[in-house]
Amino acid sequence: QVQLVESGGGLVQAGGSLTLSCAASRSIFNFNTMGWYRQVPGKQRELVATRTRSGSTNYADSVKGRFTISRDSAKNTVYLQMNSLKPEDTAVYYCYGGGWGTNPGDYWGQGTQVTVSS
Repeated sequence: QVQLVESGGGLVQAGGSLTLSCAASRSIFNFNTMGWYRQVPGKQRELVATRTRSGSTNYADSVKGRFTISRDSAKNTVYLQMNSLKPEDTAVYYCYGGGWGTNPGDYWGQGTQVTVSS
């Protein structure tokens, strides 16, 4: 079992920046994919950014050029750097880990709230 714990959410003005962190209880190198999703009330959870073990990244069109996903394997932590934030980025952001070792299951953090004021 692997636990994922997010931190770094908060309130920021439009145009500002935040960095989210996702700390894993075990080696993130063993994940096939890690990433970030977000969800607002009444809507489905949506992909924000993912990064595969080999380093391939994928971003939602709405965040391309503004958000960057990265990892620090030594710290077992994945980051989401968010720049030029917009009010529509307001959501609960969830850390995701897919396929850890031989376990094909999905792992989720508890979520962290990001609120962007206009």
